Order: sequence, then structure tokens, then C-alpha cells
Amino acid sequence: MEWANENNILPLSHFAQKRAADPVSCQDGVWNVYKYKHVKAIFGDHEHFSSQAEGDPGYDEPIEFSILRRDPPKHRQLRTLVSQAFTPRAIEALIPRIEALSHELFDRAEGKGAMEAISDFAGPLPIIVIADMLGIPVQDRDRFKEWSDALVGNDYERYVWCQKEMAAYFAAIAEERRREPQDDLISRLVQAKADGEPLQPLELIGFCILLLVAGNETTTNLLSSALLCFDSRKDKWHEIRQDRSLLAPAIEEVLRYCSPVQMMVRRVKRDTELDGLTFNKGQIVNLWIGSSNHDEDIFEQPESFDIRRSPNPHLAFGHGIHFCLGAQLARLEATIALNALLDRFPDFHRDRSQVLERIDSWLVFGVKSQAIKLK
Repeated sequence: MEWANENNILPLSHFAQKRAADPVSCQDGVWNVYKYKHVKAIFGDHEHFSSQAEGDPGYDEPIEFSILRRDPPKHRQLRTLVSQAFTPRAIEALIPRIEALSHELFDRAEGKGAMEAISDFAGPLPIIVIADMLGIPVQDRDRFKEWSDALVGNDYERYVWCQKEMAAYFAAIAEERRREPQDDLISRLVQAKADGEPLQPLELIGFCILLLVAGNETTTNLLSSALLCFDSRKDKWHEIRQDRSLLAPAIEEVLRYCSPVQMMVRRVKRDTELDGLTFNKGQIVNLWIGSSNHDEDIFEQPESFDIRRSPNPHLAFGHGIHFCLGAQLARLEATIALNALLDRFPDFHRDRSQVLERIDSWLVFGVKSQAIKLK
């Protein structure tokens, strides 16, 4: 699609070259892995490839204590605990709120006949849903977005700074909930126990931070990427307008084509081999999800945006024990929001006078802004 080549914001040709000539490479103790079979294999092998930055973190970055960065048995304990917030019943209960929010955001845009896709739609929707789940005051939502952007950005100083701010913020909220519990997720986490043990302060804070970034940043970028894809392929958008059952596989194709999470990191726990290559203990492994989801060995014509692609075994939500807890919520939010767009503004189109810019992150893919005309 033509937008992917604007400023090379989605490096598909680079990934293709790497898969063909250098699919698994190591430089200065850091591996880069580009092919689907290798990425999936490493995701599924937590015995040799650790999610933890170090064996036992000796530092106090809360994100390192979340389920994203923990190995078994701690990972199992934490996942069992927090997965209670993501049961099918809990997610389905959010449907009326997500529907109302989608139409509320579109109501504001309708009078203008246009919207900025990120700040007016794709950004606020998941932020509000996550804030509601956690029990965060309305006036703090803007801080959420600032923190979320810093967590996935390339600026390490901002990454450290935002975690310190969030740690203080969520510690204060948790203390309030201990004194006066409410009907929200933080109140439940404060009271919850895993194997008879309550969450440690950094584990609770780490989960709140993870939920913020995973439940917000990825869904924001899924929605904005969907607009890019459907605007570029109006024929596909028209097919979905005629048959709404195509929306679900179309969302899966957006997840594959422009994976919201482009890369994840693992650390080699003990020496091991993969396809005859030796990975040594302590080395870092970058798993390029964005490349694996365009692997010619798995996906026929991977550069084609095919809303009927089946099967579509993309790795956008990861694989194995760390498969994304919020996958169902992300899919639900995208389905409801895009159905609302079909109902309200089926003839939307991107303002091509605005140059697309990728957000400053190799970890996730998204654009900084996207001007949309609704009529």
C-alpha cells in the first residue's frame, strides 16, 4: 500500500531483505531474528529465552516486575491473578461503554466534518476504557497518554522518568483503595492474592503500567493503522460495508500487515542452539514481529492486504505463555469502533496533503497524526 512507503514508515522492504539474506544474525552479543519460524520458536521457549532483563532485577523499574517481564513460576502466579480482569464476561460487560464512547467521539467530530484520527478518536477511546477499568479520575487521562508515549518511545531518559512518575501515582492510588475500596481493578488487585501471597508493591504498580501501555498504545495504533489500510484499499472497505462479517478477518489482517508491536526482546538464559546457531547465556535477542508477519514461507503474497486471508496465524499478540492478555479487548474495541465508523462515516478519506510520520519508536508501529475528512 502506498502509505507504507511515505518516509519509509513501515520498513517492509528492509524486513524482506533481512529474511532473505540475514534472517538470524548476531553483532556484539545482540541477535536479530526476522523469520516467522524462529520468532515463534523463541517466543515458545521460556526455558532458554527469558523475558526478564536480568536474572532477578536488582533495580526498581516497575515494568520489570510485570507479567510481561517475568518467567515461570512468578509469571504463572501473576497471570493467574490479573487474568481475572480479562475474562470473557468481564470484557463483554464493557461493550455498552465502548459503543457509547465511540459515538461520543464521533459526535464531536461530526460538526467539524473532519477529525485528527489519533487525538480525536484512536487515542482517547482506549485511554478512557483503561482508565475506567483502573478507576482513574477523568482529569488524569491526559497524563496517561503522555506516560504511554514515553514508555514505548526511543528516549531512554523519558522512559525512566515516566516510570518514576507512574510509580508514585499508582502507589498513591493503591493506598487510597486500601483505605476505601471501590468497584475498580486497582481495588481488586490490592485485595487479591496469588498462591496465598498479595501482590508486592512493584508488582501491582508494574501491572498498572503494563495495562496502561499495552491496553492503550497498541489499540490506538491498531485503529489508526486500520484507517490507513482501509483508506488505501477502498475496494476492501466497500466489501466490508456490504458484508460486516468481513470486519473481523479484516482486523486480523491489519494486525498482521502493520503489527502494532513490531519487536520484543528476550535474554538467553542458558546456552542453546537454533538452526545450528549457538546462542550464549546473557545475550540479547530482538524478535522482529513486524518481519515475521510478512514471512513469505507462511503468508502467501504477504505484501498484499487481503481481508479474506485464511489462515492468518500472525504473531501480533505474541505466542506462548506471554500471549497478550488484552487481545480480546483490543479486538473488541476495534470491532465496535470500526462498526461505528461504518455506520456514521462510511465515506471517510485521509487528507493526503498531510505527510505521515512514524512515531519515534522501534518497539511499536503507529503514525504521529492522521488527518481524516468525514464527508
